[in-house]
Amino acid sequence: MIVCEFKVKGKDSQYPAIDEAIRTSQFIQNKYRRYYGMDNKNIAKNIGRDGINKYGTVLTKKFTFAKELNSMGRQSAAERSWSALAQLYDNCKNNDY
Repeated sequence: MIVCEFKVKGKDSQYPAIDEAIRTSQFIQNKYRRYYGMDNKNIAKNIGRDGINKYGTVLTKKFTFAKELNSMGRQSAAERSWSALAQLYDNCKNNDY
């Protein structure tokens, strides 16, 4: 994994919007993980990447603030959640805790 760090210089009015976008993305990631890992244990194998991406539309209808994050942001959150869960399951399968 490559990690890039940078400093953002913006206007004072932009920082709350950035914080809100980050919080919304984290909320969506947690909802995806819960949906895939906890709420649908019996059908977890059948959901797949497409199913977890489609769940984003359900979240936008359920939570109005989630709609403020654009679709690319929601898809990115879904991909990060999917990667984290896949890595977790692989580690559990290989006893790599």
